[in-house]
Amino acid sequence: MSAASEAAALLGSPLRRTARLHGGDLSEVLALELVDGREVIAKPGPTARAEARMLRAIRAAGAPAPEILAEDDGLLVLELLPDDGTLGEAWASLGAVLARLHAARGAGYGWPEDHRFGSVAIPNRALDSWPEFWAERRLLPALPHLPAPLARRVERLAGRLGDLLPRAPAPALLHGDLWSGNVLVSGGAVSGLIDPACYHGDGEVDLAMLALFSAQGPEFRAAYGPEEPGFAARQPVYQLWPALVHLRLFGAGYAGMVDRLLRAAGC
Repeated sequence: MSAASEAAALLGSPLRRTARLHGGDLSEVLALELVDGREVIAKPGPTARAEARMLRAIRAAGAPAPEILAEDDGLLVLELLPDDGTLGEAWASLGAVLARLHAARGAGYGWPEDHRFGSVAIPNRALDSWPEFWAERRLLPALPHLPAPLARRVERLAGRLGDLLPRAPAPALLHGDLWSGNVLVSGGAVSGLIDPACYHGDGEVDLAMLALFSAQGPEFRAAYGPEEPGFAARQPVYQLWPALVHLRLFGAGYAGMVDRLLRAAGC
């Protein structure tokens, strides 16, 4: 049975129409119209139930995310949210949304289960020290997959994190993969956060990744809150992890970004 047919069966209505959506670099995303008139999103994949738990955590924090309509071990069926705007129209809204998300705190750093971006595993087992978490769960797992000179530089940086990162920042609920493609906008406001890779950690992680791919308007900071002292120095350390993930997933075109961030971090 196809993912579209399975989603329709889970919702108890025959399928009228299916369209594959753009984006979804690591998984298929389908827009479905059912005979009863409902329009929904179907996402097949091995992390469906894990993503459902993350989306529920985001919604429980008071941030917008699609409602889970149905799920099984390999399929997630989601509410179709409006997405007819651009992030440039909604920086203030996103700042307020992230402030709300990051106000939801965990008991420590990490997440109850590991996750993955396609072939790249994301270990999430909790650690008490934030610099240790960033080294052991984010930077060092990339070493076996990198050219030796690059791996040595990442390893040197990991060994310095105790001097670069706060030991015990508030364990905020993070989206974990925050870029413009994972923010839906309608009517000048954020209508939903999608495709999360949640865990608890320093809220600056989300801010740094967002800045890696998008130039934020000043209204974002006005709504989120002022920049913490030293953020500019920490930003490349936090941006390095998504850059390493992109290098592993999409190839050498991201080597220059990794090199630039390592140099900015003093390695």
